[in-house]
Amino acid sequence: MASNGSDGASQKTYYIPKECKAGVCVKEGPNFEVKVEMVPVPEPGPDEVLLKLNTTGICFSDLHYMIGDIGLPPMSRFGVRSPGHEGAGVVVKVGANVKDWKVGDRGGVKPVWNTCGACELCWGDKETYCPKEILAGLSVSGTYQQYIVSPARYTSPIPDGVDDFIAGPIMCSASTIYRSLVESGLEPGNWAVFPGGGGGVGIQGVQLAKAMGMRVIAIDTGEDKKALCLRMGAEAFVDFKEVEDVAAEVTKIADGVGAHGVFVTAPPAYKTAISYVGNRIGAIVMCIGLPAAGTTTIGGDPTQFVFKNLTVKGTLVGSMKDTHMALDYAKRGLLKPIYEKFPIDRLPEAVEKLRAGKVAGRCVVDFNA
Repeated sequence: MASNGSDGASQKTYYIPKECKAGVCVKEGPNFEVKVEMVPVPEPGPDEVLLKLNTTGICFSDLHYMIGDIGLPPMSRFGVRSPGHEGAGVVVKVGANVKDWKVGDRGGVKPVWNTCGACELCWGDKETYCPKEILAGLSVSGTYQQYIVSPARYTSPIPDGVDDFIAGPIMCSASTIYRSLVESGLEPGNWAVFPGGGGGVGIQGVQLAKAMGMRVIAIDTGEDKKALCLRMGAEAFVDFKEVEDVAAEVTKIADGVGAHGVFVTAPPAYKTAISYVGNRIGAIVMCIGLPAAGTTTIGGDPTQFVFKNLTVKGTLVGSMKDTHMALDYAKRGLLKPIYEKFPIDRLPEAVEKLRAGKVAGRCVVDFNA
């Protein structure tokens, strides 16, 4: 039956229904379908909080989970029907052991739902590679569902001044690219190139790189994405459909030498990513976007790596700290929300728009519309 979540100190209460709306995958595989259905509202365990989500971003990894093409077990193996890992909302109930969260606090759910907290990776700064990690929207119900449980220890606090429409996508897209920028080692004044710069992750990277003092070149196509990238801080935009030799143009812009760093968020760009470093010594290519398993490689003649001191490196998603830092950039006004809003009943439409490659920025679902 429906219940009320409450907090004794503030007396803040929320009506908790028996069921809620959720986007569910009704047919896994290449021809997957998403429908909006009513599903049961879960009960938080003793170390969990129950979140009422206000928003969720739509990430291409959600599509990978539903297609099942990146080498991970299928959602159905875990009994999961709702993908999603970019949720922002409010705590409406806390488990018996939870001390650091109260009803009414704002919180978010990230791609990594939880980690063991007891291994070398968790003790360092590589917790998102924990061998016992649990992935939101794959091995537990994700943020396409309005009411979901989240481990109190791994729920991300959302600060005042950051609304849920930007906080949701930060849980994945912004924290992921923030992590990649940090691990790249690029410094202020360095040239950072973003193939797919007008996409959901890329446009966050454009903004964060600019805020960190880097000089940004965005590669994408279309006047809308050009205007968006330039408005968000790109110093130059290269349209890969209009420019005959994209690598030569990037090299020309980057002081005639080439990029210091290339951040590949769009998998089709892997085949040309190394060319954007030109003759730059000590450049780095960061692998971020996930292609379907077995479809893409990145590499070249080893002598190119040797003589150019070239590095190719991959990063996964953002940690608790990375997410906190990305939220702080947003709080300071350095990370703007770039999204198209969809009410929950149109969530399947948002998924299809992303699948068709017609999204500039992010699709964000409003559970209250």
